[in-house]
Amino acid sequence: MSWTKKQFIEAALNEIGIASSSFDIQPDEYEAGLRRLDALMGDWNARGIRIGYPLSATQSGSNLEDQTSVPDSAYEAIIANLGMKLASSYGREVPREVKVSAKRGYLTLASRAGVFNPATRQIPDNMPLGAGNRPHRNNRGNYFPTPEDPLRAGPDSEFEFT
Repeated sequence: MSWTKKQFIEAALNEIGIASSSFDIQPDEYEAGLRRLDALMGDWNARGIRIGYPLSATQSGSNLEDQTSVPDSAYEAIIANLGMKLASSYGREVPREVKVSAKRGYLTLASRAGVFNPATRQIPDNMPLGAGNRPHRNNRGNYFPTPEDPLRAGPDSEFEFT
């Protein structure tokens, strides 16, 4: 069973030293945490890290009791990064362990999503092949071939052909 958004907020607050048993979390603090969580997941989604978090189209469309459906491997990254985002609101210094955990978790998710793979770029057709390439060895002459027009989209993108 996946975690709710409220559980992520409580775990993040606990991570920065604000335990829900000793500190009564107010409804407006939950709402602020929910906005920060949605913003964090929206940022990751825009960067290509798509982990199944349900993003809302409107600010009021998100609910604390929504199931997130994120994989277990992403929990620590979400909790630590959200804790870092929320710490300044409570005047807390983020512990070093939380910073390390947040960075390691983010880098793991980003590498799994292929964010760090460099984008391939085709060489333009006005670029010379170089000194070792002679026109008699190939039929293309002294320049690289004309680039192909690539189709670029993420794995969850949809296309409409008109």
